[in-house]
Amino acid sequence: MEASVDQLTVKTIRMLALDTIQKAKSGHPGLPLGAAPMGYVLFRRVMKHNPKNPRWFDRDRFILSAGHGSALLYTLLYLSGYEKMSLDELKSFRQWGSHTPGHPERCIDCGIEATTGPLGQGFAMGVGAAIAEAHLAARFNRPGFPIINHYTYALVSDGDLMEGVAQEAASLAGHLKLGKLIYLFDNNRVSLSGETSICFTENIRMHFEAYGWQVLEVKDGNNLEELVRAIQEAQKDESRPSLIMVSTHIGYGSPKQDSFEVHGSPLKPEEVVETRKFFGWPLDQDFYVPEEALNHMREIIREGEEKEKEWNNLFSSYAREFPELAQELTMLIKGELPPRWDEGLPVFDPASGDIATRSAGGKVLNALADKIPSLIGGSADLDPSTNTVLKGKGSFQAPGSCPPGTQGLVEGPLGYEGRNIAFGVREHAMGAILNGIAIHGGLIPFGATFFVFSDYMRPATRVAALSHCKVIYVWTHDSVALGEDGPTHQPVEQLMSFRAMPNLVCIRPADANETREAWKIAIERKEEPVALILTRQNVPVIDRDKYGKAEGLRKGAYIIADCAPHLPQLIIIATGSEVSLALEAYEKLSSEGVRVRVVSMPSCELFEEQPEAYRREVLPPEVKKRIAIEAGATLGWYKYVGEEGKVIGIDRFGASAPGKVVLEKLGISLENLLAQARSLLE
Repeated sequence: MEASVDQLTVKTIRMLALDTIQKAKSGHPGLPLGAAPMGYVLFRRVMKHNPKNPRWFDRDRFILSAGHGSALLYTLLYLSGYEKMSLDELKSFRQWGSHTPGHPERCIDCGIEATTGPLGQGFAMGVGAAIAEAHLAARFNRPGFPIINHYTYALVSDGDLMEGVAQEAASLAGHLKLGKLIYLFDNNRVSLSGETSICFTENIRMHFEAYGWQVLEVKDGNNLEELVRAIQEAQKDESRPSLIMVSTHIGYGSPKQDSFEVHGSPLKPEEVVETRKFFGWPLDQDFYVPEEALNHMREIIREGEEKEKEWNNLFSSYAREFPELAQELTMLIKGELPPRWDEGLPVFDPASGDIATRSAGGKVLNALADKIPSLIGGSADLDPSTNTVLKGKGSFQAPGSCPPGTQGLVEGPLGYEGRNIAFGVREHAMGAILNGIAIHGGLIPFGATFFVFSDYMRPATRVAALSHCKVIYVWTHDSVALGEDGPTHQPVEQLMSFRAMPNLVCIRPADANETREAWKIAIERKEEPVALILTRQNVPVIDRDKYGKAEGLRKGAYIIADCAPHLPQLIIIATGSEVSLALEAYEKLSSEGVRVRVVSMPSCELFEEQPEAYRREVLPPEVKKRIAIEAGATLGWYKYVGEEGKVIGIDRFGASAPGKVVLEKLGISLENLLAQARSLLE
């Protein structure tokens, strides 16, 4: 009986997903038809989850890295009993306002853990989720109290494995020995445009074994018991992540089975009829769900509630035994910050001399890390340059994997409890792994690299913005002032391009004290990533007794020097290292009797959030003579300077020379700013 209801349920999953796609006249039927048994085994027979409480913290995580197969995920969630994933949602597949978009978009209450679709991103995010689980388990579990004890599963495709981001992440996962990471590879040997034999013929087993993964194989993807045994075998090896290669047939049961034509287009009506005949399914009844199959799947609710109840009881005992740990873990799970977390942060004195904002940022970061136990991260092998080592917080490594003395700048324990993650030269994977840590919950992840190499992680940054992930980027060496390394390392267009990305807050602070305020904003923001754009070169610490307070950064733009109570003749808008230039120009022009206002605008996004009255107060519409100066692309600045204004920027690549020389040659200088100001005033 059990075997027959298993098979009936798998057929229900297949046909319900197919109906979902056919009604929308859009979608990818190949994966749901071929991979339905894997989805069934995971959701019904393997995973620990509670559809009545999708946010239960110790649930197993499932990521559909092959996001084009979204109809399979939505069908599994509906049949499992996730209330926000109703049958009506399946009927609204790919329609405006539904919870069932063409590719999954993160919605925890719906049961969707991750935004996926760009191939490889889900693979790498799963590594991040496994890192978060391992770290929290190492910090909070005690003998007899496995409070954090769950797996991260993903369904990955050949397209995922072809992407470089997946290979970067797989390499790191193997090094870190993430044994709670189990991926099922839908090995159907067909991609969107043809058989994989035309472009993907490497030995996947040897490849992943070389990375340090356990590789298992299921010869028949329709054999449920073989699938269960393989997953159980993977669970036994907690010293390696596991890749289970599952041989399947894309578009199984349809006339287009094993053809690339079934990958991304709905079947024709006559092909749907043939598919229904193959599975013995009613020919004239769309969205047919046999009661026996639905009841069988909905048993997940009872089982999930029992498992969560057991966990709650365990946690209650844990809280009595370890009250301080329980209190801290509860705070992390809720995403709360400790009381007075922002007190005692460094305050920088102009008398102490110039300081690079990357250096100031490192001091602020370490002060925050002492107060905020959820802060975790690292850099793409650039810790000495980005100043992002958390001092004394240890290195996140597999226990016993690194001999003492090999952790470089990092001091403290070598193990999963360490809060410094050595990402290696893997910017793209770093970005996606940060997303995985964020979607797992309980931690605030940050990652650092040179600003120009943000291009390597842009796809992951976009997913973070789309997913409303709380991720912090520390992008240093922010302009051509980098100098001798030359144009390959000198960002020009990056800042404007990231300002164009929705849901991403970019902050380019003017000095050390603005950097402190920028870090506070990054910690406070709850539902979007924040990028801190920091200098390599030393910049003056602005005298805040003479000029505007650094707290003005919180509004995105503020008046830092003025001619009040008079209306200015000229407004100079500057960001980052150019603010000190603007203040020098202010002093010179003011001495000549010119009424000048200087506006520090570290974040266009924060400024646009302010009420219109404030924005008009900072940039009065009646003052038409304006200059913006920034050591980067000029595109976008005309919004703030208007038709009569000027923009001093850089619309070409840089050059290899000392930073001051490059800036001067490209017009980022006091002399040019004064010349442009006088020209405008005339």
